[in-house]
Amino acid sequence: MNIRDYWEKALKRTEIIRPRVQSLQTFQPTAVDYIFLAESLMNRGDTVVRRGEVIVEKPSLFLPPNNPQFEGFDFEKDFSGGQDDLKAFFLVRGIRFPSMKYSHATHHLDVFEGNLGGAIRHYLGQLQKKEDILTGLFSGPEDCWQFSVLIFVCSQIARSAGNDLRNLFGDL
Repeated sequence: MNIRDYWEKALKRTEIIRPRVQSLQTFQPTAVDYIFLAESLMNRGDTVVRRGEVIVEKPSLFLPPNNPQFEGFDFEKDFSGGQDDLKAFFLVRGIRFPSMKYSHATHHLDVFEGNLGGAIRHYLGQLQKKEDILTGLFSGPEDCWQFSVLIFVCSQIARSAGNDLRNLFGDL
């Protein structure tokens, strides 16, 4: 598959099950913790569990246009061309990410012995039991996890935009 096919697959199949409840920080970087679940491509009937975080830099009023920086997403390893091709791919399609730095780190990669539905119920229950408002839960295809993570992070940025504007300009 090419980068376009992976992107379209992620768009169609990424499902945000539980967004991060707390808004992103306006005046400092925010660690966006997540649990990503995907049907295993190697062990049918099992679920791949990827726990990680994306550090999203604080929003700024003056940004270089169309120049997001993606670190730790393994685009260079998994897709030929790396970040430059990725940025060109998004730009040509009119997809714009805020020109911020997105630093990704996977903290834990595991297998849940059970199907995706069972994994969703298990991890959703864990987050609710812990009253964890900082971690998001979403699912998507295993082979294009990077795009699913970006879709999740961008949804969190969009949810925080109103709060960011109020914080930057004061209550209107």
